[in-house]
Amino acid sequence: MAFWLIVLVLLIAAAALLLVPVLRQPQRDLPEDRDRLNTRFYHQRLKELEQDEEQGVVAERQAMIEELQQNLLSDVPHAEKAKPEPLNRWVLLPGVVVLVLISVGFYLKTGGLAQVQGWNLVMSEMPSLRERVMNEDKQPLTMEEIARLGLGLRTELQTDPRNVADWVMLGRIGMALNNATTATQAFSHAYQLAPNEPEVALGYAEVLTRSSDPEDNKQAADMLRDMMARNHEDVRVLSLLAFNAFEQGDYKKAIGAWEMMLKTLPANDSRREVLKRSIEQAKVQSGEDNSLLNVTINLSPDVERQLPPTAVLVVSVTDGATPIPVAVKQLPLGHFPVTVSLSDANAMMPERLLSAQKQVKVRARISRDGLANPQSGDWFGESAVIPYNKESQISVQIEHQVP
Repeated sequence: MAFWLIVLVLLIAAAALLLVPVLRQPQRDLPEDRDRLNTRFYHQRLKELEQDEEQGVVAERQAMIEELQQNLLSDVPHAEKAKPEPLNRWVLLPGVVVLVLISVGFYLKTGGLAQVQGWNLVMSEMPSLRERVMNEDKQPLTMEEIARLGLGLRTELQTDPRNVADWVMLGRIGMALNNATTATQAFSHAYQLAPNEPEVALGYAEVLTRSSDPEDNKQAADMLRDMMARNHEDVRVLSLLAFNAFEQGDYKKAIGAWEMMLKTLPANDSRREVLKRSIEQAKVQSGEDNSLLNVTINLSPDVERQLPPTAVLVVSVTDGATPIPVAVKQLPLGHFPVTVSLSDANAMMPERLLSAQKQVKVRARISRDGLANPQSGDWFGESAVIPYNKESQISVQIEHQVP
C-alpha cells in the first residue's frame, strides 16, 4: 500500500509541473483598460491646464488642449483587435492522462513489478514458512518454498542483523540449495556473533569442511580440534573430523576418529556397519590393509598356445550368493600357473569391501579382446564357495570355454 501511495504522489508532482505554469500565467492588458487610462489621463491634464491658466502660467490654453486631444487620438487603435482568449484548463487533461499512462506503462515494463509483488508475497508467507520448518509434524517445505524462506530471511536480517538463529537458518538453507556462498557467509556471520555456541560452531565447521577451498578445510580442522578438546565424545564432531581428515588425505586421523565413534555408539546402532566400512576403505587408501586373497590359476599348455598375445586375464570375486563382483583385477596374460593377489583396493564399491566378506567364490576368465563381458570363445574356470579369511589360498583351473 505504501508503495502505491509513493507512486501516486510522484505522478501528482509530475502533473503539477505541467499544470502550474499555465494556471499561474499573468493576465494580459485588455484594450478597454487602456482606453479608460487614457481618458482618465486626459481629464487630469485638463484640470491641470485650468489651474495653470488661473495662475497665469499658461497663455495658450486652447492650443495645448488641441495638442492633448491629438495625442489622445493617436493612442486609439485604428482597428479593433481580437480579444485574446484565456487558455482552457481542460485542454491540459489529455496531456496529464498521457503522462500518467506513459509513466505507469514504462514502470510495468522495466520497473520489476513482478519481483516486488513476489517479494511482498514471500514476506506475507514468512510466519507459516517458519512454523513449518520448525515443526516436524508439519508438511516439509519444497525446494521452491525453501528458496522463498531464504529470501524472506535475508530481508529480515537487514533490519535485525544480530539475529543468530536466523543466520544459522539461512546457512542451512544455503546448504540445502547447494549454494556454498550463501551458506558460508551466513554461518560466518553467526559465528562472529556467537563463537562459543556449539550448534553455530559445528554448522560453520561443516560448511568449511565441505568447501572446495583447502584453506577452508584447514580452518574447519582447527575448529573441530578445539571442539574435541571440550567434548571428545560428541559423535557429530567426531564424524566431521573424520570426514575432514579423509578428504585431506590424512587417513590415520580419519581412522582414529571413526574408531572413537565405534566406542561411543551403542552396540545395536545401525551406523556401526557404515563406520566399519569407512575404516576399511581408509586403510586401503593408506596402504595399511593387509587382507589379501591369493588365487593360483592353472591353464593347460595346449590351451595356452591357442591364445593370442593380446589376451587379458580377468579375475573376479563374488560373495557366492550373487553374481555381482565384490572385487575385480585385470592383468596382461603371462605364463601359467600364475598367482594373483586381490585386496580391498580391488573392490568395486566402497560399501562392499573384500575384507568384509565371510565367504567368496573366484572366477578366472581369459578375454581374447579385453572386454568386461564374456564373449564366445573365452576360456574360464571357477572355484567353489569357500569361507574367507585373510590367509585364504584358492586354486582355479581354467578348463571351460564360453560357447
